[in-house]
Amino acid sequence: MRWENLSAPPDEGHPDGSAPATPPLPLALPGAVARTFDTPGFAGMTFYEVRAKSIINRVPGESHVPFQWTINPYRGCSHACSYCYARNTHTYLDLDAGDDFDRKVIVKVNAGELVRRELAAPRWRGAHVAMGTNVDCYQRAEGRYRLMPPIIEALRDFANPFSILTKGTLILRDLPLLRHAAEVTRVGLSFSVGFVDEALWRSVEPGTPSPRRRLDAVRTLVDAGFEVGVLMAPILPGLSDHDESIDATVSAVAAAGAASVTPLALHLRPGAREWYAQWLAREFPHLVPRYRELYRAGAYAPQAYQRELTARVRIAARRHGLHRGEVGDNRRLPEPAPTPAPAEQLTLL
Repeated sequence: MRWENLSAPPDEGHPDGSAPATPPLPLALPGAVARTFDTPGFAGMTFYEVRAKSIINRVPGESHVPFQWTINPYRGCSHACSYCYARNTHTYLDLDAGDDFDRKVIVKVNAGELVRRELAAPRWRGAHVAMGTNVDCYQRAEGRYRLMPPIIEALRDFANPFSILTKGTLILRDLPLLRHAAEVTRVGLSFSVGFVDEALWRSVEPGTPSPRRRLDAVRTLVDAGFEVGVLMAPILPGLSDHDESIDATVSAVAAAGAASVTPLALHLRPGAREWYAQWLAREFPHLVPRYRELYRAGAYAPQAYQRELTARVRIAARRHGLHRGEVGDNRRLPEPAPTPAPAEQLTLL
């Protein structure tokens, strides 16, 4: 959903007593309510509260993902993953794909009521809805705005199947709601854990819970009766694609009780490509030539590399008692396109 579908909420002051912040509004968000908070976790961040006009969005027909409908209550993400493929969507809002994506988050404050209204529409046929496919719906802001409980409640009340992909352990807050929903419809839960190396995590995913905390959350959800898949993504060339990293990650995923592990090599779309390239040149400059070679043709690594990577993850999965095949709604996880689109053929550095 682009910015034309957004409008500003009435400025009634925030429930915690904070006042609208003073940063200038992006040109694409005229009249939005901008807020900052003194909480250390939100230092340097601005939240633009808007009232969306629609919330259940159809995935474009040319998209290479196995789901048709999504809900994204936020735009931008404080997880600040250097490789995030959604970065370029911020440019639709006259914001940049780098720091702005990490620090300027659009909050669709009426998401819950919109979901309920759209599920009740006669034209809606109860299709599966995927969440967490663009930016994480359990990023840090969710702890303050609490958009997900009314969304899950609406999906539960309409017995509408849904899935959630996240890196956010905050999902455990909503475990009772998820269990209630699972009594009446299909609920697919998946975590993204690309590697368990903590030094690498702190550098490339600085705003996320640690991989170990994510896997602890997987265990909690499994113990609550859910089949939880792990999207082992992204696997970073030269950093987390070696056998030791793959084995350690798959071993930890299996120990957490996950039902499946699905590997996905790093892909670098415009926006993410430039931002990740800056990070790589700063942190691991010796790898720049390798990345130039791997991604010279576009956003995706060569098919031979992807197949070889998948094979090694499958071997590790068998060794640790996991199988590659997706289970239940985990089949709805995104997969890379077989070939890059011409528009994505950019230079790296």
